[in-house]
Amino acid sequence: MDLQMEERQVQYEERVIEIRRVSKTHKGGKRLSFRALVVIGDGKGKVGAAIGKALTVPEAVRKAYERACKDMIEVPLVGDTIPHEVVGKACTTRVLLKPAGAGTGVIASGPVRAVMDVLGVKNVLTKTFGSRNKVNTVWATIMALKQLRSPMEVAEMRGIRVQDLPMPAKVKRRLIEDELAMQQVGSKISETSVEEEPDRVSEGSESDSESTWVDED
Repeated sequence: MDLQMEERQVQYEERVIEIRRVSKTHKGGKRLSFRALVVIGDGKGKVGAAIGKALTVPEAVRKAYERACKDMIEVPLVGDTIPHEVVGKACTTRVLLKPAGAGTGVIASGPVRAVMDVLGVKNVLTKTFGSRNKVNTVWATIMALKQLRSPMEVAEMRGIRVQDLPMPAKVKRRLIEDELAMQQVGSKISETSVEEEPDRVSEGSESDSESTWVDED
């Protein structure tokens, strides 16, 4: 168990949002324990959140971490922002997420900022409506992220090209930048493969010449 926890800690970034002391009334009296709200992510589009309860704080954090690992979701990102505007709701809390241009930063409250940080989003505009309860705010943010769709998925659903989708100019610029970066990577790979081919041809010609000399002898 300890080795598994160490591997997960290396893989995922962890943020403890809230730790509270709670009590439960039993026949013999009140039993005190701790509740921890933890958010984890890999910084590349995967995020998870969970609550853990235990008699000690470290144990509560560990339980929340393990549950969050099991409930992780993958979020489509466009560069370092989200692809489109979305609203998530949990009880009386609503969280609005909007894509933002480069240099904007994460405009959000504490719980929403923690989710965005571990997710890998560096530019986003958010607004929280209704209750400011931290647990509900995190769940509303996760519900909003679950509704996100990549431009390619939306274009395939509508049967049109990605360029014809109505989207903010900032998102289109990010898509163009990503395409250019992919083209550059592809051109570099092709150049390296072309450079390796003449070497193989020369090696083959040398082996052929050696074989001919052997036949003449």
